[in-house]
Amino acid sequence: MGRDPKALGGFGFELAGVVEAVGDGVTAWHPGDEVIASQVPGNGYTDQAVVPAEGLLAKPDGLSWELAASVPVAGGTSAHAVEAAGVADGTTVVVHGAAGGVGGLVVQLARRRGARVIATASERNHEYLRSLGAEPVAYGDGLLDRVRALAPEGVDAAIDTVGTDEAIDVSLALVGDPRRVVSIAGYGRRDAGIYLIGGGGEAGTEIREAARPEVARLLATGDLTLSIQRTYPLDQTAEAHREGLGGHTRGKLVIVP
Repeated sequence: MGRDPKALGGFGFELAGVVEAVGDGVTAWHPGDEVIASQVPGNGYTDQAVVPAEGLLAKPDGLSWELAASVPVAGGTSAHAVEAAGVADGTTVVVHGAAGGVGGLVVQLARRRGARVIATASERNHEYLRSLGAEPVAYGDGLLDRVRALAPEGVDAAIDTVGTDEAIDVSLALVGDPRRVVSIAGYGRRDAGIYLIGGGGEAGTEIREAARPEVARLLATGDLTLSIQRTYPLDQTAEAHREGLGGHTRGKLVIVP
């Protein structure tokens, strides 16, 4: 939620469920298999869906359906962002919108690589971000100075999940090299030379596909966490979008048939 649906081709890009039937020639999956589906553009808001067999991965035991349905986009995007930003042991990275579904996973994946993470979010989410291992700062006037005070030695990379001018301008001022500023939302700032990924930039298909099973596994074991702010029944999908467009969601909103 929050991106231009026309640019992405619709709504409903991920789901999780139980296989009811398979097509001719499909041998990898069988009725009764619990799966996560990632190739469902515009087809995810339903209680039944036809999806390509190659777009499925097995739902790990112990992973809730709500978390499973959140893996394809948030899991794939966060892994792609961390890779694109060159996050590594000893680096310092700023993550904008760090309390969101993608942002929270970016924080944790960066920390697993040994990076120091400075995370921007509203103050009500600061304790949550500390629990993920990040150093939170409030966005708004003075953000650049607040980050510089925390990291006077400099910042190596920035990952933007919100696409605001503040996030991108501050990132450019901190990092210097626009190719180390990775954004999943700042498509209107292409002229700044930042590294755009996702629907309006580099697809990173192979990175995302390789990351999803591992993110699912780590969520199932509790080595990664993803906050589910609220679930909605299918007939309240519009209300879920209205909440998501408000821009203050912690983690994910999930629609349940």
